[in-house]
Amino acid sequence: MIGLAQVMVVLDATIVNIALPSAQTDIGFSDGQRQWVVTAYAMAFGSLLLLGGRLADLFGRRRAFVIGQVGFAVSSAVGGSAATFGLLVGARACQGVFAALLAPAALSLLTTTFTTPADRGRAFGVFGALASSGGAVGLLLGGVLTEHLSWRSTLYVNVLFAVAAVIGALLLLPPQPAAARTRLDLPGTALASTGLFCFVYGLAGAGSDGWASVRTGGLLCVGVLLLAAFAAWQARSPHPLLPLRIVLDRVRGAALLAVFIAGVATFGVFLFLTFYLQHTRGYGPARTGLAFLPMSGAIMFSAMGSGTALLRKVGGRTRVAAGMLLAAAGMAWLTRLSVDGSYAAEVLPAQIAAGLGVGVVTATAMNLATAGIAPGEAGVGSATVNSMRQVGGSIGTALMSTVAAAATAGYLATHRQPGPLTAARAAVEGCHAAFTASAAVFAAGAALTWSMLPEGLSVARRHPSPGEHRGSEAVRD
Repeated sequence: MIGLAQVMVVLDATIVNIALPSAQTDIGFSDGQRQWVVTAYAMAFGSLLLLGGRLADLFGRRRAFVIGQVGFAVSSAVGGSAATFGLLVGARACQGVFAALLAPAALSLLTTTFTTPADRGRAFGVFGALASSGGAVGLLLGGVLTEHLSWRSTLYVNVLFAVAAVIGALLLLPPQPAAARTRLDLPGTALASTGLFCFVYGLAGAGSDGWASVRTGGLLCVGVLLLAAFAAWQARSPHPLLPLRIVLDRVRGAALLAVFIAGVATFGVFLFLTFYLQHTRGYGPARTGLAFLPMSGAIMFSAMGSGTALLRKVGGRTRVAAGMLLAAAGMAWLTRLSVDGSYAAEVLPAQIAAGLGVGVVTATAMNLATAGIAPGEAGVGSATVNSMRQVGGSIGTALMSTVAAAATAGYLATHRQPGPLTAARAAVEGCHAAFTASAAVFAAGAALTWSMLPEGLSVARRHPSPGEHRGSEAVRD
């Protein structure tokens, strides 16, 4: 049930991508407008996550979970029936709003429900598998639904997911009382939401406008300034939206960095590998989705395996660093792509290696990042994890888009023979550059997390005292 909610939130970031050409033909909007169907969801989701997490803490996680599911389903139904571009974009923005409430509620329910190291390992293995593979699952499901039904079915399917999740929540989750402190940090909320909105909006436009554009630079600068003001305010606010002790803990800080790095290096892969398979290799939507199955399977296998008794004996520091190095190797393998090469030789090994690495990194890092947070702060702590992943993905998509565009333009400038073969080789050159950047990010992440995480760390058990969170204790399971 909790995993189903996470699948909804993650796959909706990609399931619509494959359906966009069909939606564009049906409704009739321009190529320049097309990005807003994806960006509207990302901006609303990313900018409101901290607020959604705090609301879940204040008014009850089960209540927030159910409201988020119902709102997400209604928004999806409206988007699926949209006859105009404006209504579709508005529905996608509403999806993002309710996803910002749903995602931290789901993760905090997992955090407070599974408390022993063994149970947490298994639960976060499953949850990490769903969180990491959701993008690939979205591509598969989006391709199959678009090809055999309609692009509208990629939105309608959320209604079925939501009905199952709401019924499960009402039957299996006990009612939870609201937190004793119900005052909301309004200045902090305004600073965080506006800052994250400007930052994500700026990143979303960087791929098309360029990093040097006035709009991109202005939005990013405003976003950074507002987030800096938010951090300063949290240090003195009597009721902070995000207590700084949550992010200043050494183990949690390193785990959040790992989640962020995985988002930066992974999100662009789905975009460029999808582009390569569809535009260069001529795959249809359904075949493209099926081509991602090995990566999804590898992610699920490694993430769920990270909770087994055997791997729990391996330190969290080793698991995270080794997973990032394995993912880096997979990304490096993708730099061998060619215009007419074999899928089995050029794509499949890379997908398996990257999937195995991403799965173990995500499951382990999300476990460490949420372990030991006081129950009354589980929602905002979980929202912080989701924020790092979402912002990381936005940065990664913008960064990889810029790198790929520069490489493609450079190839075309030095190979002036016109024709489809030259265009295809230029596109592949852009993919090579993006995958090289992803490999470098993962390699750097391995070094950073290895230096930050304590030696011998397995799963961090945290024991917050009333009203105050004590530092992490690294213990063996």
